[in-house]
Amino acid sequence: MMMTVTGVGVALPGADSAAALATASRPGDAVEPAAVLGKKGLRYKDRATQLGLCAAQRVLTDAGLLADGVLTVDGTRTAVLVSSNLGNVDTVCRVVRTIADEGTHGVSPMDTPNASSNIIASEIAIRWGLKGPNLMLCNGPASGLDAIRWGAALLRSGRADHVVVVGVEPDNEIARGLVGGPLVDGAAAVVLEHAQAAEARGATVRAVIGAHTRGLDVAGTIGELAEVESEPAAWYAPAAAAPALSQGLPVHDLAAVWGELSGALGVVQCAAAIGALDAGADGPMWLVAGTDSDDGVATLVLRPPVPAVQPAAV
Repeated sequence: MMMTVTGVGVALPGADSAAALATASRPGDAVEPAAVLGKKGLRYKDRATQLGLCAAQRVLTDAGLLADGVLTVDGTRTAVLVSSNLGNVDTVCRVVRTIADEGTHGVSPMDTPNASSNIIASEIAIRWGLKGPNLMLCNGPASGLDAIRWGAALLRSGRADHVVVVGVEPDNEIARGLVGGPLVDGAAAVVLEHAQAAEARGATVRAVIGAHTRGLDVAGTIGELAEVESEPAAWYAPAAAAPALSQGLPVHDLAAVWGELSGALGVVQCAAAIGALDAGADGPMWLVAGTDSDDGVATLVLRPPVPAVQPAAV
């Protein structure tokens, strides 16, 4: 059963599309959520939620699931998965600090729901009526590729017909303190569908999802992938993984451009790789997120779309 990517949404500093992401050499101006979404409904939402909403709107539109602000598919069969390690940590810390200093009576009622760890995924679902499975992954640097894998699993199990996967990280004082430096302050998203479902609704397939592996170290995890996949045409991987990669092939370390990507890494890698495929790059693309650490390593392969079979000439 072939799983495909039918939409890409990007909300990164200076990059608003897969093509822009694939060719960017440095960040540009910060994302302005009000310019993307309009001002209505943004008040009291934390930065990560606003960025996630921006990427979600763009990917829903790009995939043809949203037209003039109206959902074009069954919302009950559309799932949302979000990957973010820092997410709403600024809100959580602010609430905890307020409780410690003033007691629970000092907490704003507008802050309470925003302290939920699932707030980004929930707000995306509420805004567009996406009533399928709703999950938040906070799984270290491999989290973004894990979200793609779980999205594909939802499709295979029949739990959903469309899956919106978002990777997002905010850049604020609290998040910087936890990771030791600035973060990307942006988001990327993809829509996953069965190939048959995409064909039935006339969607454009941007990439085909290949194998996924998960392990404790880069070399072993890539080795498992090599047993079931053909050689890569290019790598999307962190610089620390370079010694384990095939030499002589292009290696795209997106953190070198965007800074710390954390839980957004795998989804941003997918978006950038699809931007390159859209521009005619050879595939397959091998994606690696994580390094030799307690959080482990995830890999994923993206293949170019399968060309449509043309009827034989008579």
